[in-house]
Amino acid sequence: METKRLAGRLVGHSDGDVVEAGRDREELEWSTSYGLTDLRQEYKESSKSDITQKGYEKKRSKLIGAFFPQTPGMDPAMGQEKRTPVTPSSSSRYHRRRSSGSRDERYRSDVHTEAVQAALAKHKERKMAVPMPSKRRSLVVQSSMDAYTPPDTSSGSEGEGQGDGDGDEEGGGDGEEEDGGGGGGGTSSSREGSISMEHWISRAIHGTSSTTTTTTSSTASSSSSSTRSGGSGAAGGRLADVLAQHVHISAQHHLRHHHHHRHRKTENHSAPPDVTGYTNSTANATSTDGIQVERAPGAGTATQRQTPKYGNAELMETGDGVPVSSRVSAKIQQLVNTLKRPKRPPLREFFVDDFEELLEVQQPDPNQPKAEGAQMAAMRGEQLGVVTNWPPSLEAALQRWGTISPKAPCLTTMDTNGKPLYVLTYGKLWSRSVKVAYNLLHKLGTKQEPLVKPGDRVALVFPNNDPAAFITAFYGCLLAEIVPVPIEVPLTRKDAGSQQIGFLLGSCGVTVALTSDACHKGLPKGPTGEIPQFKGWPKLLWFVAESKHLSKPPRDWFPHIKDANQDTAYIEYKTCKDGSVLGVTVMRIAMLTHCQALTQSCSYTEAETIVNVLDFKKDVGLWHAVLTSVMNMMHVISIPYALMKVNPLSWIQKVCQYKAKVACVKSRDMHWALVAHRDQRDVNLSSLRMLVVADGSNPWSISSCDAFLNVFQTKGLKPEVICPCASSPEALTVAIRRPLEEGTTPPGRGVLSMQGLSHGVIRVDSEEKLSVLTLQDVGSVMPGALMCAVRPEGVPQLCKTDEIGELCVCTVATGTSYYGLTGMTKNTFEVFPVSNNGTPISEFPFTRTGLLGFIGPAGLIFVAGKMDGLMVVGGRRHNADDIVATALAVEPMKFVYRGRIAVFSITVLHDERIVVVAEQRPDSTEEDSFQWMSRVLQAIDGIHQVGVYCLALVPSNTLPKTPLGGIHLSETKQLFLEGALHPCNVLMCPHTCVTNLPKPRQKQPEIGPASVMVGNLVSGKRIAQASGRDLGQIEDNDQARKFLFLSEVLQWRAQTTPDHVLYTLLNSKGTIASSLTCVQLHKRAEKIAGMLGERGHLQDGDHVALVYPPGVDLIVAFYGCLYAGCVPITVRPPHPQNIATTLPTVKMIVEVSRSVCVMTTQLISKLLRSKEASAAVDVRTWPPVMDTDDLPKKKPPLLYKPSNPDTLAYLDFSVSTTGMLAGVKMSHTATSAFCRSIKLQCELYPSREVAICLDPYCGLGFVLWCLCSVYSGHQSILIPPSELEVNPSLWLSAVSQYKVRDTFCSYSVMELCTKGLGLQTDSLKARGVDLSRVRTCVVVAEERPRISLTQSFSKLFKDLGLHPRAVSTSFGCRVNLAICLQPHRLGKLADQGTSGPDPTTVFVDMRALRHDRVRLVERGSPHSLPLMESGKILPGVRIIIANPETKGPMGESHLGEIWVHSGHNASGYFTVYGDEALQSDHFNSRLSFGDTQTIWARTGYLGFLRRTELTDASGERHDALYVVGALEEAMELRGMRYHPIDIETSVIRTHKSITECAVFTWTNLLVVVVELDGSEQEALDLVPLVTNVVLEEHYLIVGVVVVVDIGVIPINSRGEKQRMHLRDGFLADQLDPIYVAYNM
Repeated sequence: METKRLAGRLVGHSDGDVVEAGRDREELEWSTSYGLTDLRQEYKESSKSDITQKGYEKKRSKLIGAFFPQTPGMDPAMGQEKRTPVTPSSSSRYHRRRSSGSRDERYRSDVHTEAVQAALAKHKERKMAVPMPSKRRSLVVQSSMDAYTPPDTSSGSEGEGQGDGDGDEEGGGDGEEEDGGGGGGGTSSSREGSISMEHWISRAIHGTSSTTTTTTSSTASSSSSSTRSGGSGAAGGRLADVLAQHVHISAQHHLRHHHHHRHRKTENHSAPPDVTGYTNSTANATSTDGIQVERAPGAGTATQRQTPKYGNAELMETGDGVPVSSRVSAKIQQLVNTLKRPKRPPLREFFVDDFEELLEVQQPDPNQPKAEGAQMAAMRGEQLGVVTNWPPSLEAALQRWGTISPKAPCLTTMDTNGKPLYVLTYGKLWSRSVKVAYNLLHKLGTKQEPLVKPGDRVALVFPNNDPAAFITAFYGCLLAEIVPVPIEVPLTRKDAGSQQIGFLLGSCGVTVALTSDACHKGLPKGPTGEIPQFKGWPKLLWFVAESKHLSKPPRDWFPHIKDANQDTAYIEYKTCKDGSVLGVTVMRIAMLTHCQALTQSCSYTEAETIVNVLDFKKDVGLWHAVLTSVMNMMHVISIPYALMKVNPLSWIQKVCQYKAKVACVKSRDMHWALVAHRDQRDVNLSSLRMLVVADGSNPWSISSCDAFLNVFQTKGLKPEVICPCASSPEALTVAIRRPLEEGTTPPGRGVLSMQGLSHGVIRVDSEEKLSVLTLQDVGSVMPGALMCAVRPEGVPQLCKTDEIGELCVCTVATGTSYYGLTGMTKNTFEVFPVSNNGTPISEFPFTRTGLLGFIGPAGLIFVAGKMDGLMVVGGRRHNADDIVATALAVEPMKFVYRGRIAVFSITVLHDERIVVVAEQRPDSTEEDSFQWMSRVLQAIDGIHQVGVYCLALVPSNTLPKTPLGGIHLSETKQLFLEGALHPCNVLMCPHTCVTNLPKPRQKQPEIGPASVMVGNLVSGKRIAQASGRDLGQIEDNDQARKFLFLSEVLQWRAQTTPDHVLYTLLNSKGTIASSLTCVQLHKRAEKIAGMLGERGHLQDGDHVALVYPPGVDLIVAFYGCLYAGCVPITVRPPHPQNIATTLPTVKMIVEVSRSVCVMTTQLISKLLRSKEASAAVDVRTWPPVMDTDDLPKKKPPLLYKPSNPDTLAYLDFSVSTTGMLAGVKMSHTATSAFCRSIKLQCELYPSREVAICLDPYCGLGFVLWCLCSVYSGHQSILIPPSELEVNPSLWLSAVSQYKVRDTFCSYSVMELCTKGLGLQTDSLKARGVDLSRVRTCVVVAEERPRISLTQSFSKLFKDLGLHPRAVSTSFGCRVNLAICLQPHRLGKLADQGTSGPDPTTVFVDMRALRHDRVRLVERGSPHSLPLMESGKILPGVRIIIANPETKGPMGESHLGEIWVHSGHNASGYFTVYGDEALQSDHFNSRLSFGDTQTIWARTGYLGFLRRTELTDASGERHDALYVVGALEEAMELRGMRYHPIDIETSVIRTHKSITECAVFTWTNLLVVVVELDGSEQEALDLVPLVTNVVLEEHYLIVGVVVVVDIGVIPINSRGEKQRMHLRDGFLADQLDPIYVAYNM
């Protein structure tokens, strides 16, 4: 059917679904070329249908069906001709570009893009059949394209170290987003002249679709790639089809790292992992065998496990194999047995207890590559040559240049137009620094108490466009021997990561912040003009360190200039992977040695000019442009970030203008220059002798370097000038490539297999270009340093030569500690690498660099990634940068807005899961996004063989930024986990990623009665049974007992106590609306009986429907019916505002109950015949409707007296939580027994008052409202729950006003009070509401007690005197309207021993509960679930726990069905159909063994009994009944039993905007519906959170997440969720959801 949503739309680029795995490879080959046309036709048709209607199953079989019956005679080319290229206009676009004069050569930097295209081409033969998420139109973001500013291709990946000022180390953001030629998110104008490799890509794509005419070599390679892969694609189950086609790169390695326990030999026995197959369903017709068949025959794997012995095999053996008949006495034998038993709970075949065994452990693949080389040797750098004129310290250098060449320029700053703003000379720098030093030491604080002393830390807060002020302040601190801590300018009070910076300042003891005038003016100010304290920051004194604000030092004052020593020179901040900020301390000697090493490596000479684009506050920018430059008296041209944004070419123009010898840039800056370079004619870069690429350690910088060289070689750039360097905050410069002599050959490159890298080994990949990482070297070890690589985890053992490890250096020139963190310091700065035999390789400590790599041939250093970016998924290591690069290479490359993409991992269910977050182009449509996402998944899967857990797209410019515009990675991750990222598209793939779920539980063969008995004895458990007090033994001088019928009790009361008030009805103002005494009730009932006989001509035994609002009319009509001998049925009247949905239920009850007439009020009788009513039901078929507003004066001649107490007294109709309407028959005997039981339990007698706030239509609510007062004679204060909507405090005020001791309510009433009065307790107190007299407040319910609600209610109203023990619950069901009812006796009575015990709360292990086992655990232990007892068992009630399948009695440690035997059980269902089997089963069941005589009624609820330590009044031990949930609501998933409420509780906790949640299953998929209280923008935040929490806490994969508006989840009158109605609404597409996400 056509639907208005997008739900059923299918996405995919062209043709062909996944070919079934486990078939022969020939089949795989031919299926790629045949049968594709029909398939596309199928697509078009199927996309019209709606996903919720047909289910995945049909769709898949339909799509895949086309493959098999094909006739081989068809021409393969035909099928291919029909295929469409990937993007609508792609071929024309490519051809147009093709002619734009781009050079026809292959650049290595382009390999990756092509690899991605080829990987996608492979997937093209396998069709994506992913249901598109459906989304409300209001949610589709449509923002206009922003005005063009150069692209900040700042993708953040985990290794980004956002620290580096411009944290955008774009993993591959640089020339990767558009082919190697690069060009970020540029606009059309930026494209034409740059070298375009696009035709290569077009070849890779069109190759498979035979549309282009270019050479066929790549066509062949990409189309044959699928056959080469050995056909090892694993076609996952229905959903996984879509993504689990792992095309393996090399068939010999054949790595099956997903679907762990399904490693196969290459014979391809692969049983497709039916990801949705929670049960071994036969519906899984398309897969060759279900998931339960763990292994195909012959494909044994390392994970084979011993199957446990079934039955009680282990337990039946005796102690030491001693035969039972031997002379060992039975007692000793029992003891021996007990000792022999393992400590874990017994009967382990029912329940595997060990967590390790529960979750699948990833088993290593025996075929995975292992390192085979010899142990590496540490590499020594050249000697650090001591040059005679090197200064003894940096301050000495500054003093020297400031005095001997004061006019020499030190720093030129630029304004945003690129004009020189200011030139700072060495003389100026020297004099100003001295001034700053003097003021710091002498002008802060008082003479006696200076604020800062040498050795103290101060913060330097300077913007990126003011290097002059920064360098002055920095050297001022060095001269004053104060330790500067340079940080970013906090722009707002809640900057990304600024809180962590505050923490760093606090831990460093910073009290003073130096800043510039302009910056100080720009800081946020409070109302009185002071700078507020930033979140998490210590209190700071802001000190403007500009000359004009400082006082001149006296003539005789000079700073003390020492040689470099072991004191701390400065602290550089570093942002960790988790967002925390550490301070790396650098000693003066280290700082100086580092400058010397750089000077030697880069051959710096005096007065050279250097252009710096990097952040000068830290890292490479600080080392080259602030420290080393001053040591060598160089001239720095500083290009601020703001200028780069306006003019990306500015740095190249400055190199030309100043004939600079050196430039320090990031690959991003080269990339930007490429995008914009066409505007320049006269660029000449021949003066450059060295172009330092600061992020050379990012493997993907190579593409920018290559592309840049290609374009600018013609402009005088020499190839040997490009010098990548690797650095880290801890180890400073790790390696840098030296500028070579002209003409020497540039060093080689490493082309490494990604798959090898994921196992930590180096494998040169020659033949397969698909998934390789091309690395350029970052030069050799620094002068004076020793370097080695150690294993990243565990003991720092030297790597083998073909192994990737963490690089470690031993040199003076590194940081020395993380400030204030000795433990972390030890692990990082004091590492002693050991060789194979365990001996340290050096007596000096090494520092970990945080870089992963190896030392290659000729001592060159290669870096393959960062430790921070490392994600270990399923035991394999992946680098965030690599994944970023792959995602950015996916067509259309411009899809990601300016290449802004972040990749990180989150831990879900004990493994890391990869999350990709990207900003999407502003004008992209829903289809574009979805298409792009599905292709990214395929590309990452094809190239890295790893699944992406979640892919989220956010609107452009919304990811948190670092100060220099990069993506703030940890903040992004934080937002994602908090549900505050607000994505506009989300695709979750838990089915394909999560492979370590516990094995599905196999149902055990049935256990015989003997085994159960023995099992229970051995485990020391008693059979679970309990009973209330025995009715026969209770002395009861109650007159009412004499009467068998309630009608007689009423007549007796009308005679003996005519004026005693039985009922008082309150209105919403709290005043008495009406009341009834015994005689008034009797008289009015007589009149009703007369009316029934006279007007209605009713016979005795006729059924009468009573349709009344809650009140006294209902009671009168009920007794009128009894007096007339009719059988009353109470029916909730239709809701006048909602006739369409409420009236059909009324009609249905009237019809099903076979009512011959309807009694009601005048108002309702009009409503039943109104126009609105006739639209909802056929009003002509109502039985006669009598209104009882004006009663006849006449009494009936005589009142009816039933002859047999077992005849029907009334019918009780109710709608269960599963939406079934069920009526039960209550006989006169049962009714009287029920009233008596309640009277005894609650100690009711005429002088008592009870407040009742319940619906009076069914169950215990009706009995308390209508029957109990007549039987026990107490006064009932009736409060209709509907009145609480007008006045929420009505119930509690009435309880207080009438000094009521016992009150009954429902959960909805309690919730209304908790939510509505939560903030009003003070005003209620002021009005004199006092709840201290309440002894019992019972919640009447037919479900598991809602412990959190009762607790919050108790806590909330404790202030009004409510005793915390007063609140308890009851439990009833259809077969017995009240089984438990727990009034607590407080106050005086408690001391006299008549009290029932406390309600007890226990904590059970939720994992055990899924296996129907009950294991008590301590409060707060993981996976614990609090359960509250359902109240004290009523007198005369017996309970037993039985196995719902076998009907055998169960032990106390098992969860089973609650069976009840009592005098007030209902006597059967009242149905039109007379369903006898059901009837006898529910009402007349017998146990299969044990006590087989007693007749029990089955409640349909699962629960367990626990004998508690408490005793009740009679001194008996108290048995507590715990209700866990309804049997028909429970969901069987993966062989385990789940209760919806548990999953719902977890889900509601995950996000503040989820107000309600309901879950149900649909074709083995778990569907979670959440109500969103918030903006629709938050809807998609919920999808990952919901998926995560259900995986973590319940080991279930959510199939569909539906986000709806508040109030969509239907709730019945008792406040219970109607999950089945919701399910029907979902399947019929009637929920109008905000968003539906189909997890893959």
